[in-house]
Amino acid sequence: MRFMSNARHDFSVRANYSYVSPPGIDEKLIEEISRLKNDPSWIEDIRKKALKKFLNFPMPKWGPELGGLNLDDLIYYIRPVSKMAGTWDELPSSIRETFERLGVPESERKFLAGVGAQFESEMVYHNIKKELESQGIIFVSMDEAVKEYPNLVKENFGKVIPIGDNKFSALTYAVWGGGSFVYVPKGVRLEKPLYAYFRMNSSSEGSFDRTLIVADEDSYIHYIENCTAPKYSQASLHSGVVEIIVKKGAHVKYTSIQNWSKNVYNLVTERARVYDGGRMEWIGGNVGSAVTMAYPASYLVGKGASTDIISLSMASGKQEIDSGGKAYHIAPETSSIIQSKGISMNGGRSTYRGQVYVSRGAVNSRAYVKCDSLIADSSSSSYTYPYEIVNENKSTVVHEAIAGKISEEMLFYIQSRGLTEAEARAIIISGYLEDFEKKIPADFAVELNRLIEMELSGSVG
Repeated sequence: MRFMSNARHDFSVRANYSYVSPPGIDEKLIEEISRLKNDPSWIEDIRKKALKKFLNFPMPKWGPELGGLNLDDLIYYIRPVSKMAGTWDELPSSIRETFERLGVPESERKFLAGVGAQFESEMVYHNIKKELESQGIIFVSMDEAVKEYPNLVKENFGKVIPIGDNKFSALTYAVWGGGSFVYVPKGVRLEKPLYAYFRMNSSSEGSFDRTLIVADEDSYIHYIENCTAPKYSQASLHSGVVEIIVKKGAHVKYTSIQNWSKNVYNLVTERARVYDGGRMEWIGGNVGSAVTMAYPASYLVGKGASTDIISLSMASGKQEIDSGGKAYHIAPETSSIIQSKGISMNGGRSTYRGQVYVSRGAVNSRAYVKCDSLIADSSSSSYTYPYEIVNENKSTVVHEAIAGKISEEMLFYIQSRGLTEAEARAIIISGYLEDFEKKIPADFAVELNRLIEMELSGSVG
């Protein structure tokens, strides 16, 4: 599996599309998307309700500046192929070439339980090992799921993130295409991860994937997503919605590594609802995009539920990475750990923004928040905005924060071993990230270090 550095994924292919919408969004586009997808009526109804909410919501006034994103200029739906492929050979040659260059088929052969590959607005490939299907595991695109498993999807769709939650999640509900649906039956544990790769190929486009994961009682799943795009001068938008339901005693690990090009606005909404004794792990690496706003959240609604939210943000140049995590302690004896590491270099801005909420009655709950910031040079900046709301006296909330700069003394000491300044800075940053790198697959960690070296040498951007 490859965590692609910018130099290795900054390419586009000449693809033939079956449909490209004109720029802008209105109800006619919603109706056309539903027609092309052959949506069931309840999905089309949700799309239209969501569109109204999106149009009525103002742009967010908090967080990073979004003035460079013109929503009227975006292409909201690009349909690359007319049907899903079950083998790589069934794909058009240009799309197959893209994923081969990104190393996805190779990773599937080596150690993945299943792969979903999205190109533009649609999943174009989805496959799961046959022995897993026999255990009752479902891993299909969301478009397939609403038709093949309507009752299971309808029972859980929109139950964690309401249609009118925020402007950009409402937009995704209106125009979503692609994304994965995963169901793991009671007592089933996947030993290998499922993997989804999201690829934007065109300029001035919007990508709106919609993922829903349901882990039944005492099950386990590790789901990994990776996102890339070639660099263009015009702004593009990725607005994904991820809902996860962790039932009694289940364990879900969700790893998201986004390395969008620096013209992409990455504005995502990701939440989990965790029941009795369930465990939710969020691991997020945000190293690409022009602007990122990502705050995975866990609602701990069952006694003994727990969550770990671990995030890395690396902002370089004009990037603004605004990320963190949220834990809502609703039930007794729940626990949360939120750990954030931010790196700012070459004028980048890294921000931690998170929240811990403990409701009245959530006795013996424990929350620990630790956010560290490393500023690599004098032109970069880092900010921390923690929010803690505690309504239960019989609970414990701890918050730690550390911010530091790379000192001239540290650089001099390492350079005295015969290294350049860029190499010395890379070593310091790699040491700072050691704990995070232990949480992600080894190939991702190797590519992350390569990307850091490229950023420091000025060869990325």
